[in-house]
Amino acid sequence: MAEQSKRVPFWRSLQTKFALTYVVIIAAVLILLNTYPVLVSQDLVYQSKQASLQNQAAVLASALSMGPEELTRETVKGTIDRLGVPGTTRVVVTDPAGEVLCDWYEGAYQEDTLGRYALFWEVAAALQGNDVFRSEYREGAFRSRAAVPVTYRSMTLGAVYFYEYDTEQGALLLGIQSNLRSMSAVICVVTLIMSVFFSKALTRRIAALLRAIRIVRQGEYSHRVDLKGGDEMTQLAEEFNELTGRLQTTEEVRRRFVSDASHELKTPLASIRLLTDSILQAEHMDDATAREFLGDIGEEAERLTRITEKLLTLTRLDTAPPVERTAVDVKRVVEKVEHMLAPLARAVEVSLVCDLEEGAWVWATQDDLYQIAFNLMENAVKYNLPGGMVRVTLQGQGDAVVLCVEDTGVGIPEEDLPKIFDRFYRVDKARSRAAGGTGLGLSIVRDTARQHRGTVTVRRREPAGTCFAVTFPRCREKGGEQP
Repeated sequence: MAEQSKRVPFWRSLQTKFALTYVVIIAAVLILLNTYPVLVSQDLVYQSKQASLQNQAAVLASALSMGPEELTRETVKGTIDRLGVPGTTRVVVTDPAGEVLCDWYEGAYQEDTLGRYALFWEVAAALQGNDVFRSEYREGAFRSRAAVPVTYRSMTLGAVYFYEYDTEQGALLLGIQSNLRSMSAVICVVTLIMSVFFSKALTRRIAALLRAIRIVRQGEYSHRVDLKGGDEMTQLAEEFNELTGRLQTTEEVRRRFVSDASHELKTPLASIRLLTDSILQAEHMDDATAREFLGDIGEEAERLTRITEKLLTLTRLDTAPPVERTAVDVKRVVEKVEHMLAPLARAVEVSLVCDLEEGAWVWATQDDLYQIAFNLMENAVKYNLPGGMVRVTLQGQGDAVVLCVEDTGVGIPEEDLPKIFDRFYRVDKARSRAAGGTGLGLSIVRDTARQHRGTVTVRRREPAGTCFAVTFPRCREKGGEQP
C-alpha cells in the first residue's frame, strides 16, 4: 500500500516528461522541415517567374515603342503574332489612357474587351512609368502578373500587361509538400516509438535506483544496485553503492560500539553492585573491610568517569563543528606533557627522553595537541616494562611536522596493528584494565589529528616496542596564514 500510494501519476512521471520532450523537439524539427523547403521553393519560383514575365513584357514593350506613332490594334496584334508569347496565359496592351487595344487570352484574341479600360492596378502603375511584378501561390497554382510601360523618348505610349497561371510548378510544389508530409509521418511514428523506448530505458534505471533507496531506507545496508552503461546514471549508482557501503560500515561500527560500551560500562557497574550488596548483607563488618570495599567502589566509579569522559570526547569529535585553529608551538605542548608524566614515569621506573626541535609550529588548538601527546606518551609509559625507555622526538620534514613516540615495551602483534585505533579495542584486555585503560585513547588521538588535517601511523619497533608517528601540515611562521 505504501508503494502504491507513492506511485507518481502518469502525466507527472519522468518517462512521460522525457517522451514529451523528444516529441516536442522532433515536432519543432518537422515544422521547420515542412515550412522552410516549401518557402525556399516558392521563392525560387517567384524569382523565375519575375525574370521570365518581365523579360517577355519588356521585349514586347520594346517592339511596340519603335516610333512616335500612336499604338493601334493592328500594330499590336502584328507584333504579338510576330514575337509570340509562349507559356503566357493572357496579354493585354493598352493606350496611354488605359483603354484596351489588344487582349490575348490562351491563344485567342478577345473582342468583347476592346475599347474598355483595363482596371488592373499593375496597368495603372505601368502607365505611370513603373515596372511591376506580382506573384502568389494559391489553390495549387502560381498566379503571376507583370506590367511595363511602352515608352518612346520619355513619352508613354501605353502599357503591356502579362498574366500567367501555372499549375505545373504548383503541382511540383504540392508533390514536395506531400513527400515532406509522408516523411514527417514516418519520422513521427519512429520518434514516438524511440522516445517511449529510450524514456523507458532511462526511467527503468531510475526506478531501480529508487527501489534500492527504499530497501536501504528499511535498514538493508548490504543492498547494492548494478547499473550498466558507463554514463552519469552508472556513476550515480556507484556513488550510491559507496554510500551504502559506508552506511553499512558505520552501522556495524555503531552496533559494535554500543555493544562494547555496554560491556565496558556493565563491568564497573556490576562490581559496584556486588560491593554494595556485600556491604548491605554483612551484619557486622569491621571498619577496615568497609573502607576497603568503599575504596574499590570509588575506583570503579573513577573508571566509569574515565569511560564516560572519553565517550563524550569522541562524541564531540564526531559531531562538533570545525574548531578555530591557531598557530601552536608543538615543543611547548610536549614539554608540558613531559612535566606532567615525569612522576608517573619515575614511579614505574621508565626513563622519559625528549628530543624536540625548535620552530615546529602547526595550525591546531593547544588543548587538542596536549590530548594527543598526553595519550600517546601516557600509553608508552603505562604499557612499558620496568627499566624501559620512552623516546619522544619532534622534527620538521619539509612541509610537515612529525611527532614520534617510541617505547621499549612488549609491543603490539602485527595482526593487531590495523585495529588498535578502533574504539574499545585492546590487545591485552586484562593488562589494559589493570592499567586503567578504556580502549578509547587511540581513537581519540586519531580523530583529533584528523580534525586538524593530521595523520597517525603505528609500526613495530625493533627489537621490541612500538612507535607512533603523528604528522601535521607545517605552519612556517607563527603569524602566517592557515593552509
